Amino acid sequence: KKKTVSFSSMPNDRKINSTAACISLMLEGCELKKVRSNSRMYSRFFVLDADMRSVRWEPSKKDSEKAKIEIKSVKEVRVGKKTPVLRSNGLSDQFPDECAFSIIYGDNYESLDLVASSADVVSAWVMGLRYLVSYGKHSPEAPGTGHPSLRTSWISSVFDLADLEKSGRIPVSRAVQLIKALNPGMKTSTIELKFKELQKASERPGVEVACDLFVEAYCELCTRPEIFFLLVQFSSNKEYLGVKDLLMFLEVEQGMEGVTEEKCLEIVSKYEPSKEGREKGYLAIDGFTRYLLSADCSIFDPQHRKVCQDMAQPLSHYYISSAHSACLLEDNFWGRSDISGYISALGLGCRSIELVLWDGPEGEPVVYTSPSAASCVPFRAVVGLIDQHAFAASAYPLILCLVVRCSAPQQRLAAQCLRKTLGEKLYLEPPNPLASYLPSPEQLKGRILIKGKKLPPSCEDSEGEVSDEEEGWELARRLGQEDREAPEGGGPRRVRLSRELSELVSLCQAVPFQDFESSRRGQRYWEMCSFSEVEAGRFANECPAELVSYNKRFLSRVYPSPMRIDASNMNPQDFWKCGCQMVAMNYQTPGLMMDLNAGWFRQNGACGYVLRPAIMREEVSYFSANAKDSLPGVPAQLLHLKVISGQNLPKPKGSGAKGEVVEPYVCAEIHGIPADCAEHRTKTALQSGDNPIFDESLEFQINLPELAVLRFVVLDDDYIGDEFIAQYTIPFECLQPGYRHVPLQSLAGEPLPHATLFVHVAITDRRGGGKGHRRGLAGRRGRRVREYTSTKATGIKAIDEVFRTATQPLREATDLRENVQNALVSFKELCGLTPAANMKQCILTVSTWLLHSDSTPSVTLNLAEKYPSMEAQGPIPDLLRKVLTAYETMIQTSRTLIESADAVYGKLIQAQQAGMDFHKELHRIETKEGLRGRKLQKALESFAWNITVLKGQADLLKHAKAEALDNLWQIHNAGQSCGIGRNGSASPEPSRLRAPLEPIPE
Repeated sequence: KKKTVSFSSMPNDRKINSTAACISLMLEGCELKKVRSNSRMYSRFFVLDADMRSVRWEPSKKDSEKAKIEIKSVKEVRVGKKTPVLRSNGLSDQFPDECAFSIIYGDNYESLDLVASSADVVSAWVMGLRYLVSYGKHSPEAPGTGHPSLRTSWISSVFDLADLEKSGRIPVSRAVQLIKALNPGMKTSTIELKFKELQKASERPGVEVACDLFVEAYCELCTRPEIFFLLVQFSSNKEYLGVKDLLMFLEVEQGMEGVTEEKCLEIVSKYEPSKEGREKGYLAIDGFTRYLLSADCSIFDPQHRKVCQDMAQPLSHYYISSAHSACLLEDNFWGRSDISGYISALGLGCRSIELVLWDGPEGEPVVYTSPSAASCVPFRAVVGLIDQHAFAASAYPLILCLVVRCSAPQQRLAAQCLRKTLGEKLYLEPPNPLASYLPSPEQLKGRILIKGKKLPPSCEDSEGEVSDEEEGWELARRLGQEDREAPEGGGPRRVRLSRELSELVSLCQAVPFQDFESSRRGQRYWEMCSFSEVEAGRFANECPAELVSYNKRFLSRVYPSPMRIDASNMNPQDFWKCGCQMVAMNYQTPGLMMDLNAGWFRQNGACGYVLRPAIMREEVSYFSANAKDSLPGVPAQLLHLKVISGQNLPKPKGSGAKGEVVEPYVCAEIHGIPADCAEHRTKTALQSGDNPIFDESLEFQINLPELAVLRFVVLDDDYIGDEFIAQYTIPFECLQPGYRHVPLQSLAGEPLPHATLFVHVAITDRRGGGKGHRRGLAGRRGRRVREYTSTKATGIKAIDEVFRTATQPLREATDLRENVQNALVSFKELCGLTPAANMKQCILTVSTWLLHSDSTPSVTLNLAEKYPSMEAQGPIPDLLRKVLTAYETMIQTSRTLIESADAVYGKLIQAQQAGMDFHKELHRIETKEGLRGRKLQKALESFAWNITVLKGQADLLKHAKAEALDNLWQIHNAGQSCGIGRNGSASPEPSRLRAPLEPIPE
């Protein structure tokens, strides 16, 4: 891997942890690059005047009185490339987004565009400027003077409690333990070093510390600048969040709906450490940090912590968590069988366990997968364990995959043991011949299914011969038994099967796989096939569409190649993308593949069942697992991920020769269909201790969100032996937007105490068709040719005529959606926001500019209208005029969409239903038209494509209408909250079931 180096130029490595520290840096001044409209950059020295009323720069050709900006004229401070000058293509790759910021000032809304040497410098200037802009309005006392803050009072009270002797001093050892208790995860050595530094600086060495020094040490150690920066952004007074500030943060930034002031007060009372803060409803920096670190603010959507998917679909419509060789705790060849492996797998929600039965020395069957006869486990003990733990983690059905390698007499004992031990849990009802699909997990709750071979109906004896499965013979070869049942003249192996064991098999009858056509014609829904990893991989590459279609009705199980003697794992995504339900994993082997499996099955209450994407379940649908771009009818999405910082990162386990310092970087990986697989990494945080700052933005395009998994991996760039620090894997559908902490885990998937990544997550619909825009480019509108999704010819005249009627509605649907998307992006850009911003943020931004003006608001929102107009009151500056024009375009395109969507949707669904009317007659029509071979295959594919496109585009249009209505609701809500709305009695239709928000006074 290529090493990256970054240089931090924050003066004297100063930690910015208060507004006073930001202003202090601004008063000293520093070098910034000033960007001109012609895209040229000039280095200038910027400094805040001593009276804190203006920012000046030098050298300058202007008069010294003109080379300055007065604080009172500042309308807004933007972070990142948020102005036309900084967005211009000539500059896009010259500096990272987090090193740029802009000051919007003056009655004409001019912009001063600046580039700093690091994100830290940007944070200090932006935080300081935002404070001063607010300070000008509120006229508080100068920073750092006067009344002790909420925080100082609280820390002092903590000190007083620890000062048992009431001498005004406490031992350093007690002070260290106190800070460690308040900030779990911080190293003792770090705290001790800080006290030594401060004692030396204040010339007060000794074994005791006074209150002021304790307060100073706590503030320097326990203030996270990135969280303080966030608090300043949302705080009315720049020191703490009031109830209305917190409500705004939760709604606008965290994407929470229906937040009330009561909910905010609950958060304050739960997380604010100071008594005064709790009584007044204030959340200061420590309470805010605690809240952001809590489970209430987790990156994992709490809805997915319990079963949240439809569990009434056929069993074949779910991915099923499956284990291979679950009893092994080491590798396949040298491993020892241990009964605790089963407990572990079942405890993790595993719903399919493989049991290979062998003849035991005591006349009873045993389970063992190691060549050592001494390491076998009695089958009776395993079944007893399964009976105890089968439904401890999940109530949904457990499938026992029996691979029989024992004699018929021992098979009878095994069958008796299963019946006696499992009793009514065992599912023995014969399949319903009139049904077409397997029962649902809901119907099979609390039941155990046996997957195995079954004697043919013609066999009336107590035992008979059946074809054998390949699985399990690798071990037999090592045991020297590979020729025991070898057939003469080749062909499939045959084994003896007892009737007692055969009768236990009902819904999961194992049959050999012939080919897809034979399965389509003759396989019954209760019959299932097992594929070796190699065979399934070949089908996935050569005929993915057939494999997807096969898995709509039938269960399939994929087991690892026998060549994996180290018990390594295959990539489950390679088979999930083709709809294979049961991908058997070696649970005992940690690593990337097991991370993907464990992360994936967390999304439905960790119950072991995950509903497959609709495009893989619908009877008529087109899906190619190896698609390299967006899929017909599935809305592609963009994941905007900002990796901000890391907390309490441990050293790599295997790097004992290293010192204490790690130099971490973060890799964000997307695993899913081939079109989605991608990886981006941050720069390396050098000499950063345990709490590195990355502050880097990454972007991913996700074409099939329902099958995508995001994995964070933290690695050491300066490693000896081992580079792995931590990881966390989460399904894309479980991501919560906003500022979130990622709870890091070890390689084995165990939580690492207090180790986290702080990130910001935003998810947007991909703008328009074609490829997603490259990161860093503005994506010029108008130059891209609009792409329209169209139907394909089947070669059958009557069917093609039906689908041709949808050509115009498909174009109209695309135009309606894309016109709104383009208008939204233009409006957001002019507001200085990214495409990931929501409508409420846009309106609040515009209101902030207006309320920073000396005059009364020059623009108002007319909330009496269903489609609120933004009206100018008298002459307004050029930038505001452009914003108004963009807003008007957005409102008009939204109105057209809302009012036209139902009619276009109706035409698309009508064409889709007319097409579906042909579905049952399809084979008769094919025969009549004389379609065979490749032509027939092409006709079936085109038919499925057309049905999928029509349904998908209709769904996209429906979704776009709902979003447009939501945007109108947000405009009304924000207009009332921020004071630029008038005539606010009306509310958009249909009315939204959300808690009303009280207006937020500036």
